[in-house]
Amino acid sequence: MSADDLSEFYVHTAIVEKFLGTSGYGEDLFDPPVTLSPDTDSGCFFDDTRHLVRSSAGEQMVSESTLYTFPTAAALFVPNSRVTVRGNQSRVIKANLNESGDLDLPDHLAVNLT
Repeated sequence: MSADDLSEFYVHTAIVEKFLGTSGYGEDLFDPPVTLSPDTDSGCFFDDTRHLVRSSAGEQMVSESTLYTFPTAAALFVPNSRVTVRGNQSRVIKANLNESGDLDLPDHLAVNLT
C-alpha cells in the first residue's frame, strides 16, 4: 500500500479476517488474518463513533465504529469479515470505497463495523 495524503492519520493497527462463507456445519469460515499496521505503511484510523447505517442488504443497523484505511485493502472488507482493533472484535457491516477521480482528493476506504 502506498502513502497518500491521509497516510499520516492511519496510526492504528487492525487484524482483518476476510469472511469466506459458512461451512456445512454452520461454522463461519475466514481467510488467515491480515494485519494493517502503520509499521508496514498499511495502517488505519479507528473512530468509535456510533452511526445508523444501511447494510449492503439494505437493513438498517447501528455501526459502533468506523475504520478508515487505504483503498487497496478493500477486498479484505466483505460483509461479515472479522476485524479486531485494540483487542475488540467486530464484524463488517459494509465498506465504502471513496475515490475522487479527477477531483484529485485523497481516496480512502470507510468500513462500518458492528
